[in-house]
Amino acid sequence: MGNFLQETRAQLVRWLIHTRREPFSMAFNLLNPIILLIFMGGAFQSLAKDFTGGDYRAYLLPGILALTAFGNSLAGGISLLFDKENGFLLRLMSAPVSRGSILVSRFLAVNINTILQCAIVLILGLLFGVHIATGLTGAVTLLLISLLLGFGVTVISLILAFVLENHGDFFAILGITALPLTFLSSAFVPVESLPAWMRFLAQVNPMTYAVDGMRTLALSGWNGSVLARMAVVLVIFDVAMFWIGSRVLRRHLA
Repeated sequence: MGNFLQETRAQLVRWLIHTRREPFSMAFNLLNPIILLIFMGGAFQSLAKDFTGGDYRAYLLPGILALTAFGNSLAGGISLLFDKENGFLLRLMSAPVSRGSILVSRFLAVNINTILQCAIVLILGLLFGVHIATGLTGAVTLLLISLLLGFGVTVISLILAFVLENHGDFFAILGITALPLTFLSSAFVPVESLPAWMRFLAQVNPMTYAVDGMRTLALSGWNGSVLARMAVVLVIFDVAMFWIGSRVLRRHLA
């Protein structure tokens, strides 16, 4: 157990150094959320008063946090895929290192990066005048919900890193999933205002429940039933992804 923790820590430090050396990558990942917050929030401010109570940026912020967590977590396996393409992953797996530490270290690095990016988005929202109804405790809970959503998505990303053969396929999947799945949720408008087919997809989309829980904290307060439903759905989603991931990744690491 001690060796596993040391190996995981060493590889986590490697990933954190890698992230520190690429500040423009984090800045680029934040570009989409910032554009949505500034321009979409401003453009639809007067058009969305009927379902936001007058502050569309406050209504939009939970959706942007969910998009940030989802997009960053889904992209988390790309660096591992690059390691596989250049042969470093094969050399690492041939070394006397626990193969589980390879996955755990990357999982931790992705979610540390996710929580940092979501914190930056949340701070920007506050700077633009967004008021969190539940105060500082609610703001911290928003970040925890984003992380809970990101856990299962990170596992999906790690699976893709081992299943796919090249990073081009990974980028294609990333491009056709993150933003469309955000629109197929309550991120930008209430689910009730979506067409029937989109409403059905939104109701089976874990992002919808994460956004609804965060929006309750941002706009109204501590709604126990909404938060409990959100927690149950996200925990089921994460457990299911961990169960699938453990079987798929064990086979690829063998």
